[in-house]
Amino acid sequence: MKHKKIIMDFPEVETEEEVDVITVKDIFGASRVLLFNDEIHTFDEVINQIIKAINCDVAHAEQITVEVHTKGKAVVFEGEMFECIKVSSVLEEIALHTQIEC
Repeated sequence: MKHKKIIMDFPEVETEEEVDVITVKDIFGASRVLLFNDEIHTFDEVINQIIKAINCDVAHAEQITVEVHTKGKAVVFEGEMFECIKVSSVLEEIALHTQIEC
């Protein structure tokens, strides 16, 4: 997003320049948790941990688990960075491999 910033070096002289404005929401608001496939965990283990991490129903957790299994990874959660860290932490309790993307 571009905003005009007026810089006044002297009262009689004004200059304008465009500057990029980065907000806290830009940095922390658009994050997501990826879960990667492995050959260690069972479907039931992954499903149960997803339910614990994002408080979803079994059908949604199964859908994510199948996507992880078939595509190698899936988005488990999207939201603020703080929430992504919490979700990732719960998934990693049983040594699932996750990554947070901004």
